[in-house]
Amino acid sequence: MAELVFYSGTMDCGKSTLALQTAYNHERRGLRGLVFTQNDRAGQGRLSSRIGIEMDAIEVSKAFDFREVVACELGEGRRVDFLICDEVQFYAPVQVEQLAAVVDDFGIDVYGFGITSDFQTRLFPGSARMIELADQVVTLQVKALCWCGRRATHNARTVEGIMVTEGEQVVPGDTDADVGYEVLCRRHHMRRMTAVSANAARGARTLFDS
Repeated sequence: MAELVFYSGTMDCGKSTLALQTAYNHERRGLRGLVFTQNDRAGQGRLSSRIGIEMDAIEVSKAFDFREVVACELGEGRRVDFLICDEVQFYAPVQVEQLAAVVDDFGIDVYGFGITSDFQTRLFPGSARMIELADQVVTLQVKALCWCGRRATHNARTVEGIMVTEGEQVVPGDTDADVGYEVLCRRHHMRRMTAVSANAARGARTLFDS
């Protein structure tokens, strides 16, 4: 039975690496799939991992219709055995519903990969809909670490290393020189303490003590 599977976690938990590995494993077995992404750090039409591997992918636009694309592929006699969908958090809820329709109507496995929540600890709409509809939700087991060494559970947006809590929900990292992202444990996310601000605080204490 075909399934809709959502692999989720924070940044640095290996979701894009797993997406690339999943595509590779399926293709080695002679299966044909379609690979999709949106707002990848490597630019349009690329699916990339922070460890340095990447591949071509189909860029998902706001008007993109997954069911229509798959129906067209099948109608023209091309096999589609699976879909790899990275950066699911950026998809519109209706697009996630289209992915569920691909599973149910065509019997094709769909593997989605995405960050669960944004820099304000709110669920991304695409991720929320995936959680609601997926046959399986898998939390990735690669442990991302906060600067303090604890397990990182939250994504923080930073400007020059300082955490910010206001702004547009979607501002891709690694593509804007002024914006960065850092994974933090809940304690330090709540305290807005990044590695930069923690180092500054330690430096201030050392100066005061001397």
